[in-house]
Amino acid sequence: MYIITLSGNLLLITVVRINQKLQTPMYFFLSNLSFIDIGFSSTIVPKILVNTLVKDRSISLLGCAMQMFFHLGLGGTECVILAVMAYDRFAAICRPLHYNTIMNKMLCASLVVGSWSICFLNSAIHVALTFQLPFCKSHHVNHFFCEVPPFLRMSCRDTSLNEIGMYISAGILGLFAFCLTLISYVHIISTILKIRSSQGRRKVFSTCGSHLTVVGLYYGTLLFMYLRPRSIKTPELDKSLSIVYTVVTPMLNPLVYSIRNEDVKNTVKRTHIRILKNM
Repeated sequence: MYIITLSGNLLLITVVRINQKLQTPMYFFLSNLSFIDIGFSSTIVPKILVNTLVKDRSISLLGCAMQMFFHLGLGGTECVILAVMAYDRFAAICRPLHYNTIMNKMLCASLVVGSWSICFLNSAIHVALTFQLPFCKSHHVNHFFCEVPPFLRMSCRDTSLNEIGMYISAGILGLFAFCLTLISYVHIISTILKIRSSQGRRKVFSTCGSHLTVVGLYYGTLLFMYLRPRSIKTPELDKSLSIVYTVVTPMLNPLVYSIRNEDVKNTVKRTHIRILKNM
């Protein structure tokens, strides 16, 4: 799964770079999403693979903090980038005549830089607050990697403030991303329904289907992981959910976008034919 994640996302980034037709805001954001997925998976999976092969499954305090920092930062950035991609689709479908003016290079760059900056700042705050807690119960992390929820369970101090802070930040980032996505797609669907041609409706909706699939899989798992009540939280369920959005989703994203995208498939075919001719 990790090899598929790396190869699929690297292929998508490469295809976007070599095809001038794909030098658009949508594919710029999609390349960012692929880069995030590579980092998101690479932060966690190599260590898990090592732990399956060696008896020593320990991790240093600094290594654990770095893993938590990048995991939180990249996960939050993916949420916001998915919302930005929904806004891009809104601008393309609902404001086609003004699309190039709205989604100019400056705005696209600002949205990406802002997403990364805000989410990594949020990550740094949570990591600092988490590692200030005293861990006197145990130093055994009942999880596949270093994540905030299992560390809160290990602390012998009341972690209510940490949990409130986590709910607030996840709520703000998640709510912002969800609302932006929801509002964008309400307008998109309204516009699609006004198209008289059924073929035209299918063509426009097909450009959004891939994004909706990825959004549903990622947000659903992540929000259930972080925002569900303590009464229904269990370590085993947390571990299972974490694998879904850390390993499975980054693997599926490039597959979902490639399978439904003729431009990407045609570029891959042409490149493959060119390579075979030069051999």
